[in-house]
Order: sequence, then C-alpha cells, then structure tokens
Amino acid sequence: MKIAVLSGKGGTGKTLVSVNLAALEPQSIYVDCDVEEPNGHLFFKPQNNATEKVTVWIPMVQSELCNGCRTCVDFCKFNALAYIKDQLFIFPEICHSCGGCILFCPEGALSEKQKKIGEIRTGVSEGIQVLTGMLNIGEASGVPIIHNLLKEESKIISPSDTFIDCPPGSACIVMESIKDADYCLLVAEPTIFGAHNLAMVHELVKLFHKPNGVVLNKTMDTENPSEQYCKEQRIPIVGEIPYDTELGTLNSNGMIAVREKQKYRQVFLEILNQIKLEAGYETTTNP
Repeated sequence: MKIAVLSGKGGTGKTLVSVNLAALEPQSIYVDCDVEEPNGHLFFKPQNNATEKVTVWIPMVQSELCNGCRTCVDFCKFNALAYIKDQLFIFPEICHSCGGCILFCPEGALSEKQKKIGEIRTGVSEGIQVLTGMLNIGEASGVPIIHNLLKEESKIISPSDTFIDCPPGSACIVMESIKDADYCLLVAEPTIFGAHNLAMVHELVKLFHKPNGVVLNKTMDTENPSEQYCKEQRIPIVGEIPYDTELGTLNSNGMIAVREKQKYRQVFLEILNQIKLEAGYETTTNP
C-alpha cells in the first residue's frame, strides 16, 4: 500500500506523521518528495547511502544557424528565450525542459544538453528504505526529481508499505507525488487557516479520485475549524494527535517518537490501522 501524506502548507506536522508511520513497519519504504526542503533523513539518519544525480535536457543554440525568426521565443511560455541585438539568449534557470523550442525551430539551430538539477539519495535506517529527493537551489521545478524518485521506489520489492512525504501545498510537484498513491492522508492544524489549507488539498485529492482521510494535529480542548470542515465534507478523521510539548521536543531534536516512547507508538499505530481499515487493507499488528 502506498500512503501519501499531504498538507496545505508547511509546518502542520506532515513529516512528523509520515516519518513515525513509516518507522512502525519493518522493511517499509519512506520517500521524501518534499524536494525543496527535505528533512525526513534528519530523523532516520540512514546508513549505506548512495547518490544518483538527476538531470534534465535544456536547449543550446548554434548561433551560425539562427536567422532571428523568433519562433522559439514566441513558443516559450516561460520566457526562457530572448532574441536581443541579433543574438539568441537562453535562460536555463527558468527553462521547463519541454523541448518545444527545438521542435519548432525551422532552421535546426537548437539542440539539447544535460543539466543537473538535483539528486536522489537512498539509504537504510533499521531496515527501512529511505529515499530522499534534493532539488538544487534556484531550479524551476522539482517534478523531474520526484518522477525519478518514485521510479526508484517502484524498483524496491518490500513486504511493507510505502509512505510518501509530499511537498506542502497543491502545485504540480504535489500532483506528481500522489499520482500512484493508494491513499492520501491529509494533516491539518486546528485553526481557521488550517481548515482553509485542508480544503485546498482536499479539493486536489478529489480531482485525482484518491481515497482520503484526515489526521488532526496539535488538537486542544477548543473549537477546531478543521474538524468542523471534515464533518461538513464527510471526510473520515483517522486520528488525532494532541498538542504535546514532549512530542514537540522529540521532533525538534530529530528523534522518531515511536522509537522513543511506547505511548506515541500506540498513537501512530492506531492512525495507521484506521487508514488501512478505511482503505480496505489488512491492519498492522505491531507492539
């Protein structure tokens, strides 16, 4: 089973949830698709790391063949090309590697070269496969890294589940992260803004027709707009994580709570089993 963990913004507890759920299952796979700010590896501290670079194709021009027709410039919706003073300029930082400029150049003046945009790191933490995508600073899109990351995950044969730590929000990189998921777990805070961000990612998973449920994080004995939204939209609440300074301290120190305290192990195990009940999968029996 592939479980994607999402949130409408950063800081809701998405990585807290995905890391601790993955740590419950021996031989599970944890995939950090938050390629702009990956931090799951700081908790797992994987060993036997291997690194693979990720490249994309970007255009390059043979100036002697370019006649200044500007067909490529007009085609590019990202303004990655400009023709100035009888010379074609290419701005690789904003190129999205679609290849259209090369196809449409009537003079064949454009070709391709590879550019590194980031890397994938793989390692093991107490039997758990840890896959991390890292996007270089300033790159236009992390989609190619996430695509390669999930392709690498699909090669691993594991008797346990895969947990995908998605980027925050609802942009293209999130869509790429959830496209093959069996279940989407939405993490929400108990505030008006939390409910707004929950609604945003809920609309996304509905577009993808993904089974989904919500974990309410940092809950207190006060009104919870996110909980109210779930009731109005009839979204299953698969668990609650109370506001807890001890849990926050463990998390801020880069420690995996289910490995440190039995009480947290029980909290996250109940969440995982509820997810599997909702999705029709066999529950996990793990002390």
